Amino acid sequence: MTDIYNIVSEDQDPIKKLISKIPGFKGYVERGDRRMSDKILREVVAKQYETQYQRISSLQRDLISSGGLAYIDDLENAAIKIRQFIDRIKTASYGYAGIFDAIKIREEELAAIYQYDLTLYEHAQVVSSAIDNIEASIGTDGLPASIRHLIAVSQEVIDAFNKRSDALKGIAL
Repeated sequence: MTDIYNIVSEDQDPIKKLISKIPGFKGYVERGDRRMSDKILREVVAKQYETQYQRISSLQRDLISSGGLAYIDDLENAAIKIRQFIDRIKTASYGYAGIFDAIKIREEELAAIYQYDLTLYEHAQVVSSAIDNIEASIGTDGLPASIRHLIAVSQEVIDAFNKRSDALKGIAL
C-alpha cells in the first residue's frame, strides 16, 4: 500500500504551499496533512474489516444451512468483535488538535498514531486468513478450533485499537 501521507502532502493546493513557507505555519500544514492521511487510512481500514464482517455473516448462513447451528453463537462472538472494531475505528479520534486548541500534538506523535492505523490495516489480512481457515474447516473436526482462532484474532484487533486509544490519551494535555 502506498504511503497515504505522501499522497496527501503532495496534493497540496498553491495556497497551502505558500502558507507552509510562512514561519510557524509549516508544522501546522504538515499536521493537517497527517490528520487527513489518518482519516483516509482509517476509512480504508474500516472498509477492509467490513469485507471480513460480510464474510463472517455469509459463513453463518452457510453453517445454518448445513446444520452447524452449534457453531453459530461462537461465530457470532467473532462477528460482534469485528463489528465493534469497525464502529470504533470509524469514530476514532484523529489524533490532531487545531492551531488554537489547548491540546497540541507533535508531528512524531501523529506519525505514531498513523503507524497504529497502518498496523490495524495490515491485521485485516490475519483476520481474512482466519476466516479462510473456517471456510476450509466446515464439515471437519477442525471447525471449533478455527472459530476459536478467529475469536482470538478478533480480540487482538480490538486490543491493538485500544493501544492506539491509549497512545492518544498519553499525549501531553
